[in-house]
Amino acid sequence: MAEPLRIALAGLGTVGAGVIRLIEANATLIARRAGRPIVIAAIGARDRTKDRGVDISAYAWEDDMTVMAAREDVDVVVELIGGADGPALALARNTIAQGKALVTANKAMIAHHGLELAEAAEAAKVALKFEAAVAGGIPVIKGLREGAAANEIERVYGILNGTCNYILSAMEDTGRDFAEVLAEAQAKGYAEADPAFDIEGTDAAHKLSILAAIAFGSRIDFAAVETAGIARILAADIAQADALGYVIRLIGIAETDGAEEDKSGNTPRLFQRVQPHLVPFDHPLAHVDGATNAVVAEGNYSGRLLFQGAGAGGGPTASAVVADLIDIARGDIGAPFSVPVAELEALAPANSGHRQGRAYIRLTVADRPGVLAEIAAAMRDAGVSIESLIQKGRAEAEGEVLLAIVTHEGPESAGTEALRLLEGSPSLTAPPLVMHILGD
Repeated sequence: MAEPLRIALAGLGTVGAGVIRLIEANATLIARRAGRPIVIAAIGARDRTKDRGVDISAYAWEDDMTVMAAREDVDVVVELIGGADGPALALARNTIAQGKALVTANKAMIAHHGLELAEAAEAAKVALKFEAAVAGGIPVIKGLREGAAANEIERVYGILNGTCNYILSAMEDTGRDFAEVLAEAQAKGYAEADPAFDIEGTDAAHKLSILAAIAFGSRIDFAAVETAGIARILAADIAQADALGYVIRLIGIAETDGAEEDKSGNTPRLFQRVQPHLVPFDHPLAHVDGATNAVVAEGNYSGRLLFQGAGAGGGPTASAVVADLIDIARGDIGAPFSVPVAELEALAPANSGHRQGRAYIRLTVADRPGVLAEIAAAMRDAGVSIESLIQKGRAEAEGEVLLAIVTHEGPESAGTEALRLLEGSPSLTAPPLVMHILGD
């Protein structure tokens, strides 16, 4: 058998410890599938004394993880430190500069610096792999880059954050409000002590920008992702969605909007959004519960492809990391984003106002005469056609009522204009909440 592939492992959290367990437990199987053994040459983390539930005594320790790539007994560095910048980015840059392959699970770093790292890896003729950066153990990047490579991808979308999906599923099952369910999720370890990256949609936006680049052959544009989180969703919204035949899920969606006229002529534009959506009961994503992730890719020949599974956790994410290592052991380098960085298109952001669709608009209003007439007038003047309007009082907020409006299909700009007309009205006692309805 060929010489082993020797790796350095930077970061020994849940995923890092999972990589050690997986490589040790499945060493023979991995060697057969990779064509040679994969062995751990060195490890490093912030705290050498921490008990991680695995025996690390057999491995060389590096206190300064950024120098791992300089070791002569290392062929590949696995970065599991996390964070868009800092030690993780320094290690990534140093690894490629040393002419060694890099495997990472760091979606923030790839979303912000992926093009720079990919360009450097292509110049150095080394692999840059990041399957574990999106959707944990689900092989969605490999599925897009390889399995669906012959297809023109028309749309990619899905549930990309397990924490948000767990919270929304629990609200659905129990009828409790967001704050209470979040506190329980934190107590059970499903949500971080500081959950902002998850509940504000940033984590899902990082992942979506990566998927969009691979799906559409475009340059990553994380800053262009329209992002909204789930913190303002009420139990009443969940109940109302259910009554209408929907569940609420945080959905990331990316698609090209075809040709829109701009100063340079007709050019395709890229739409990217992470936002809570109403999902019809009969849609596959409506049945994705708990901390599960799911991604749908629609190809012009393959049709709808569904990738579903554990989106986080030590075992599933470690599985994705080691799958990348097996590819490298086989000699698979390839362009990190399917095509060389120089060939990735710089697609301008699409104007969401041109998009056609239906929406759920929740308004919190004063319980007094004339309010409905004011809202109906604003909708009429903006060109919004109302499919249904439901008014419900709030026992916990005397003098307020919730209005749930479902619109007929129309341009998003019309709904935006209606809310602009209502802005500053004393009839509104809280900012409106808009959730689009996921189409087929």
